[in-house]
Amino acid sequence: MHSSINSRNTVVLLLGDIIVYAFSLALTLFIRYGEIPSRHLLLTHVPAFSVLIVVFLLVHMSAGLYDNQSGLVRNRTNGLILNVQIINIILGAMFFYFAPVAISPKANLFIYFVVATLLMYLWRTVMVPVISSTRKQPAIIVGAGSDLDDLCEEINNNSHYSLFFKDRIKPEGSIQDIVSKIDVAVKTNNSSIIVADLHDKNIEAAIPFMYSLIFSGVRIVDASRLYESVFDRIPVTLVGERWLVENSSTALGRRSIYGALKRAMDIIISAGLGFFSLVLYPFVYLAIKIEDKGAIFIQQDRIGMNGKPVKIIKFRSMSGNDGGVYGTDGTTKLVVTKVGRFLRDSRVDELPQLWNVLKGDLSLIGPRPELPTLVSVYDKQVPYYNARHLVKPGLSGWAQIYHQKHPHHEVDSIEAKNKLYYDLYYIKNRSFLLDLKIALRTMQTLLSRVGK
Repeated sequence: MHSSINSRNTVVLLLGDIIVYAFSLALTLFIRYGEIPSRHLLLTHVPAFSVLIVVFLLVHMSAGLYDNQSGLVRNRTNGLILNVQIINIILGAMFFYFAPVAISPKANLFIYFVVATLLMYLWRTVMVPVISSTRKQPAIIVGAGSDLDDLCEEINNNSHYSLFFKDRIKPEGSIQDIVSKIDVAVKTNNSSIIVADLHDKNIEAAIPFMYSLIFSGVRIVDASRLYESVFDRIPVTLVGERWLVENSSTALGRRSIYGALKRAMDIIISAGLGFFSLVLYPFVYLAIKIEDKGAIFIQQDRIGMNGKPVKIIKFRSMSGNDGGVYGTDGTTKLVVTKVGRFLRDSRVDELPQLWNVLKGDLSLIGPRPELPTLVSVYDKQVPYYNARHLVKPGLSGWAQIYHQKHPHHEVDSIEAKNKLYYDLYYIKNRSFLLDLKIALRTMQTLLSRVGK
């Protein structure tokens, strides 16, 4: 149900963006020449601007403007659109001033940037919320826990969704009590949809009754599937061991063609980027030596695929090499240096890991490898934490672009659990398209110098 809604919304957003950028070109030529542009004038500009529009759409994708949890849902559209358009203007100007494709006169390009920015802002902030609002269907949700609390709050507080939870039933009491509560809630609220945590044992016992409701037009939706569709992550509290077994088998089954091609891309890209990154090494060397005269590189053990340790290399960003060994409070006494802070913010400290990718210990895209000492803690405190080791770890991943509160060099089981939600989503859905999406978002993150 919800996946079809998300697919429809994505298509609407994509087509709308294309129309806005195309209309912006026609309006630009009208403003520039004071008349409706002729067919010849349009055809003269279309080839160059078509390339520009494709670049713009890729930037939109990298910024997450077509994601389920886009700025539209998160009420961050205004600032996000402006930031995206700034990046578009910079890339567009660089492309047309340095690439062989030319636009003449250059005033047309300036006018286009202004017009496109204004129309895109109007389209995304005014028109999209209007056309995205749909008639809400009354629904009830059956289940307990903080993840279902988040799901209720997200859906009921956003016009983006086509359902509204009018009642919440917690699986307490006998099976008869639960069945009675569901029956009353459906009739009282005239609900046509039941979203249920089908992995809860008490709710599982009530499935025969919910099955009988199907024949009266009531739709039963698995809460974990709806949660995944809304948040682009998979909560371990709403899935069981059966789900993990099924999807781990799927993940392992993708090692054939996808795995071979992914490895080929890792080798080609890491070798190229690794070679060109050597230009930065002397500058990093000088900066570190000037500040504290310490070592340039550090090596750390991390947990890789199938739980096997791998040794990664990084530019040193702290006052020493803690080796991943922390005190009893789960923290380290070392501090991040001034040079190290810049290296981390710009991700330059991770450039040496390209050689780990070339070697095969890491991939360009995948869950970030964790320190052994932290893994030993999370394995005990976070259910199914070792599931993230089903695939090869990477330099960047789904969790890196969506989970903003990364537990970094300290024990934080709550945020480790939240990060696991995103890692499970990647393990289940990984593909070349998802890898490309992560790569584009990572580039956008580096350009904006946010994230850790």
